[in-house]
Amino acid sequence: MTGELAMGQQHATRAPLMRAVVLTAAGGPEVLALREVPRPRPGEDEILVRVRATSLNRADLLQRQGRYPAPPGAPQDIPGLEFAGEVVELGARVSAWTAGDRVFGIVAGGAHAAYVVVHERAVARVPDTLDWVQAAAVPEAYITAHDALVAGAALRPEERVLVHAVGSGVGLAVVQLARALGAVPYGSTRTESKLDRARALGLEDGLTVSAELAPLVQRAREWTDGAGVDVVIDLVGGPYVAASVSALGMRGRMIEVGTVAGREGVLDLAQVLRKRLTIRGTVLRARSLEEKILATRAFAREVVPLLARGVVRPVVDRVFPLADVAAAHVRLEGNETVGKVVLTVDD
Repeated sequence: MTGELAMGQQHATRAPLMRAVVLTAAGGPEVLALREVPRPRPGEDEILVRVRATSLNRADLLQRQGRYPAPPGAPQDIPGLEFAGEVVELGARVSAWTAGDRVFGIVAGGAHAAYVVVHERAVARVPDTLDWVQAAAVPEAYITAHDALVAGAALRPEERVLVHAVGSGVGLAVVQLARALGAVPYGSTRTESKLDRARALGLEDGLTVSAELAPLVQRAREWTDGAGVDVVIDLVGGPYVAASVSALGMRGRMIEVGTVAGREGVLDLAQVLRKRLTIRGTVLRARSLEEKILATRAFAREVVPLLARGVVRPVVDRVFPLADVAAAHVRLEGNETVGKVVLTVDD
């Protein structure tokens, strides 16, 4: 009888389970598996969120390939950097939220699951105008874009902004936010259809590019009557670094956000010095908690009202159920996406 009681107590205290995408090894989409894992528990300053939808990012592809491990403290085998869902449990010291609140935000990992824990100040309230799929397409793209344009580049009205990979989730967010801030956005991409989509969202003009980037520099000069653009948001890296430096005008600012075309680029220091350029790198995932909270608070204060009024809006490329995460990875890796690939998470 005593043994039966002990077994019953052990069962009663066992952590509840949840569905999550698990990386079983490093490799292709076939290493992704949907499994039952222990549900996380919120700390004193954290909330437990029932995830309704989450989006894919390039970082998830790199993590799956074994090229971008999660930072310390984040789940090492459950990918996912952004989420939208309902608050279901509060830590002992949480005061900003109540159960049932609709929130969205970014984490260092673990969002491709039915539940995620996050610090109470690292989320924002989802506007009533957005459904779960739309909300899940927002956090990474808009927090990154806003942080790059405002905190990084100190963008001013009427300045000219050039964004590479303009058809990506972040690229389209940059276009819309630049317009909302009174600036003029230009863009580069590899396909005309992506430019057309960006133009519908406020892109002033753009150029399809191939391996040869000299035409991009020439067009940047034409767009600005020879002065050069004021800001470059580079989501590509590699050879785009040199082209961006050439496209910038006096006192221009370049914000390096991505490296999909390579982690190394040629930097013409003579141009940097002559033009008095500012070059800054940025990444959200590896920032400290306080830095992430500051970026999220700025997003909540300055971007969420724009989303609520429809001044800017998320762009969804394709929606997959969580069980089809491998197909979602294939879609994102195909480089044909315009906007975000979203995963829905059912009960």
